[in-house]
Amino acid sequence: MPPVIFTFIIPIKTSIMPAFRLTVLLLLASVPAFAAESITVTSPDKNIVFSLENGRNGLMYDVIYKGNILVHNSTLSLSFKGSGEFGRNVRLGKATFKPIAEDYNLVVGKSSHVHSLSNEAMVALTEIDGAKRTLNIEIRVFNDGAAFRYVIPQEADWQYTEITDESDAFNLAGDPIALTLFRQNYTTSHEGLYDRLPVSKIKPDTLMDLPALFEYPKGIYMAITEANLLDYAGMYLIKHNGVLQSSLSPLPHQTEIKVKAKLPHNSPWRVMMIGDRVGALIESNILTNLAEPCRIKDVSWIRPGKTTFPWWNGNVVPDTSFAPGNNYETNMYYVNFCAKYGLAYHTVVEYGLHEWYVNDGAGFQPGPHAEPWKPVPGLDMQQVCDSAAKVGVGIRVWVHFYALYPNLDKTFDQYQKWGIKGLMCDFMDRDDQEMVNAQTEILEKAAQHHLHIQFHGAYKPTGLARTYPNEFTREGTLNYENDKWGPWVTPDADVNVAFTRALAGSTDYHLGGFRAANAKNFKAHYIRPFVLGTRCHMLGMYVVLENEQGMVCDNPDAYIGQPGFDFLQQVPLTWDETKVLNAKVPEYVTIARRKGDAWYIGTINNNTAHSIKTSLSFLPPGNYTAEIYSDAPDADADPNHLVKVIVTVNNQSIIDTDLAAGGGQVVRISKK
Repeated sequence: MPPVIFTFIIPIKTSIMPAFRLTVLLLLASVPAFAAESITVTSPDKNIVFSLENGRNGLMYDVIYKGNILVHNSTLSLSFKGSGEFGRNVRLGKATFKPIAEDYNLVVGKSSHVHSLSNEAMVALTEIDGAKRTLNIEIRVFNDGAAFRYVIPQEADWQYTEITDESDAFNLAGDPIALTLFRQNYTTSHEGLYDRLPVSKIKPDTLMDLPALFEYPKGIYMAITEANLLDYAGMYLIKHNGVLQSSLSPLPHQTEIKVKAKLPHNSPWRVMMIGDRVGALIESNILTNLAEPCRIKDVSWIRPGKTTFPWWNGNVVPDTSFAPGNNYETNMYYVNFCAKYGLAYHTVVEYGLHEWYVNDGAGFQPGPHAEPWKPVPGLDMQQVCDSAAKVGVGIRVWVHFYALYPNLDKTFDQYQKWGIKGLMCDFMDRDDQEMVNAQTEILEKAAQHHLHIQFHGAYKPTGLARTYPNEFTREGTLNYENDKWGPWVTPDADVNVAFTRALAGSTDYHLGGFRAANAKNFKAHYIRPFVLGTRCHMLGMYVVLENEQGMVCDNPDAYIGQPGFDFLQQVPLTWDETKVLNAKVPEYVTIARRKGDAWYIGTINNNTAHSIKTSLSFLPPGNYTAEIYSDAPDADADPNHLVKVIVTVNNQSIIDTDLAAGGGQVVRISKK
C-alpha cells in the first residue's frame, strides 16, 4: 500500500495573517492512534483538505479545494437535553487514520459498479468539565467531496440521550451563488421552485432544503446534503447570524427534542460534494459510498421498470363497451397497453377521486375505517394481478401512508398473496426521526414481501438505495403532476432540479406527458394535461434524471404512433456508467448514460434557446449508429414536433445540439 499523507497542524494566528498555519507532513502506511490538537485529512488526489481544530471558540473546521477556501472557521456542536452543548469545552484525544478502498455493486443507481477511495480520521472528543463524556467525529474525504458525522458511544452512565440541537456551521468563504429551495417549516412535501441568489441575500432564519448548490468563483461548485439518514432527524440549512448552519426536524407535537437515541448511535453524514465543474457533482457516488451496504440478501426479485400512472391523465379510456371505473376492464386496458409496448408495470390508483381500496375518508385522506388491503366493490385485485401476470406485466398500487402504516403487516401480506409487485406510498410530508424510522420499516417489511417502494410526498434520498435497493424512487420535488393545476413546472424549473434535488438520487417526476405546450398555449387540464417544454425536452428528462421507476403517465392514445414514443420504450432506468457532457447553471445540461454497450444522451435547457456542441470523445474506438431526436425547426410553434435522424458516429464526432426554448435532445448510440 502506498503511503497516505495526513497533516498535523500547529495553528499560528495573528491579527495580520489569521489563516496562516505551519504544516508538518506525516507519511503513514498503517497509522497508530496518537494525540493531536489539530487534525487534517486530505483526499486521495490531495485536492480537498478538511482540517479540524479545537480553537478559542470551540471545535471548528475548514474545507479547502485546490487551494481555495470553501468553508472556514465553522463550528461543530451537539446539544443534549439536560447537559447542554457539547463542543465548546472539549479536548481532542486520540485520532486514528486509515485509507479506505471499497468496491461495491448497485442494484439501482447511476453506476452498476462503484470503486470508492477516501481517507478517514476518527477523532475522539472528551469534555473537560462536567460529565467528561466522550464522543467521536468521523471524517471522510473523497476526491469529489468531504463528509463528517458524530459517533456517540455507550458509556456506563450514558446509555440513552436526547439531542436538542446539532449546530453544524457552514461558513462559506466569500459570497457564492446559491441555488436553493426555501421552506416555511419542517412539515413539507418538499415541492417548490428554486431561487438563485448570493448567500448574502438569503433571508435570515429561513429553512433551506437539501441538497443546496453553491457556485464559487473560478468555476468551483459545492453542494451540501446528508447521507445515510437512519434513525435520526432530517437536516436543513438555515442562515443564522450571517452563517449557514444545520437545523434538524423536531419530533412531532413539540419543538425541543430532535433525536431520541439508545446508545451507541451515529448521526447521518454531513456531506459537501465538491468539484471544479458542476457535472462532477452529478456524476458523484459519494452518497452511496457513505451509505450502509445492502441489507437485502436476495435481490433477484428487484426489477426496476417503467409504469403507467393513470391518475395523471385523468384515467382516460377510449370509447368502449365497458363502464370505466375502479374495475377489471379499465385496468386491463392499461395492462394490455403495457404488454404490447414493453412497459413493466401498471399502477392501480383510483377512479372518480376514490382510491382503489375501501376508505371512508375524503380527498384521498384516510378515514377511520380505511382498509388498504381490501379493494372497492367491483374490483377483483386477484383477477387483475393474475391476468396481468399472464401477459408479463406487474401490478403496482397507490396507497396513503396513514392508511398503510397502522396496518403494515396485514396489508403487505395481502399484497404478496395477490401478486402485487410494488407500491407508491404517499402523503408523508415529514422528515423527523419518527417518520424516518417509519420509512425504514416500510422498506424492510416490503423487502420481506418482495415489494418495491416509491415514496411520494417524501424527503430527498440520502444514498440508501444502496442499503435498500427495493426503494426505486422518491419525490421531494415539484414535478409534472402539478401541470394538472397550473403552469408552475417550467423548463427552467426542470434544469434547476437537475443541479439540486437530483444530486441526491432517484427523482420521481411523473414523466411522460406527450401534449407539449408553450407558455401561450398552456391551459390547466385535469384530464389530458399539458406539459411545458418540447417533446424532446420530455424525452431528455428520462436520461437527465436518475429514476428507477420512470412513469409513462399519459393515456395510451397519447403515445401510439407518436414521434419519440419509440425512444421512450427503449430508454433504460438503471445504468452502468454516467458522464456529464455539457452543463451550465441554470441554463442547460447534457448527460450521457451507458447501459451495456449502448449509450443514451439526454439534453434539456431552460426557456431560452441554445446551440451547443456535444462531443462523443467518451466513446471507445470504432463506428457507432446514432439515432438523434432533436427539436424541429417549428418547435416554437408546435413543441410536439421533432426531427429524427440516424447517422454513423465515432469518438471524433461532435453533435450539433440546437435547442428550442424549453427544448431538448436525445441520442441513442449503439455499436455498428
